[in-house]
Amino acid sequence: MFTGGGSAGHVTVNLALIPRFVEEGWSVDYIGSEAGIERQLIAPLKDVKYYGIATGKLRRYLDWQNVKDPFKVVKGAFQAYRIIRKEKPDVLFSKGGFVSVPVVLGAKLNRVPVLIHESDLTPGLANRIAIPLATGVCTTFTETEQYLPAGKARYVGAVIREQLKQGNASKGRAFCSFSSTKPVLLIMGGSLGARKINQAVRSALGRLTERFQIVHLCGKGQVEPSLESPYYRQYEYINEELPDVLALADVVISRAGSNSIFEFLYLRKPMLLIPLTKEQSRGDQLLNARSFQQAGFSDVLFEEQMTAETLTSSVEALYANRDKYIERMEQDERKDTLSMLFQMIKNTAKPGRK
Repeated sequence: MFTGGGSAGHVTVNLALIPRFVEEGWSVDYIGSEAGIERQLIAPLKDVKYYGIATGKLRRYLDWQNVKDPFKVVKGAFQAYRIIRKEKPDVLFSKGGFVSVPVVLGAKLNRVPVLIHESDLTPGLANRIAIPLATGVCTTFTETEQYLPAGKARYVGAVIREQLKQGNASKGRAFCSFSSTKPVLLIMGGSLGARKINQAVRSALGRLTERFQIVHLCGKGQVEPSLESPYYRQYEYINEELPDVLALADVVISRAGSNSIFEFLYLRKPMLLIPLTKEQSRGDQLLNARSFQQAGFSDVLFEEQMTAETLTSSVEALYANRDKYIERMEQDERKDTLSMLFQMIKNTAKPGRK
């Protein structure tokens, strides 16, 4: 059984793992929220039975929903308990997100072993609540162990989506109708906090397009039709063609979400990271960005310092020094993390299913 949701980042690892279990003959169930993004992402998997439960968001700020949501979490815990008691899974793998808390609790009450995956350098609130109930916690950063109870950390590294490894730069160039005369800059603002990056990029567009051809993934509803240039392509999102566009990119501007930055690292793409501020998040992206900067994998531009001028000068410096960043990235070992994680989940399962 799998759980995780609230954002695509809390589902992608599960999507990578599920086919392996199906191929090996396991029955696979998924518990997520009733109407969250995880339901949409899991729906195409015909071999997976999806169960939606009530859930409330775990907020760190004052909101009237904070009064209602604890009752939703309690309801979700009862629902998860009954589902797990009926389906009798041998192991639960949790990718985190607020929907995972009642599911982990339901598994614990049914004596089902739980393995948690934490992408960020420090555990998020949902995982911090769930970790005491888990058998182990798989980490993406080596530094995460210091934030976990003794004996629970299982360092595995980053899970990279298999399709991203198959990108073709020529196909990416054709998709964007770009020439081979200018380097390509890929800008990914993410679904959260994309607006400020979009504003800075568009303010600097004239200067940026003098130097680069730009692919701008600007988020839902944030395409600006009035901006037209043979050197500028904007999309809300790219799905099927994303591996090809990544293969084409020479450098990347991105937020500092763990899944994305480790994919850029695997693909050896020099990156300028603009982490979400503490006002926008719990500060996890600031820690992720600092870790990558210290390792020599990226440069960092803090949002408070971002203007059209600082964005342009930072990305030009990144491109000028791209060989230095690639050299440091080449020193990072590419591991088959997906196979490691697959085996760890099987090893965590009840006796008889390992």
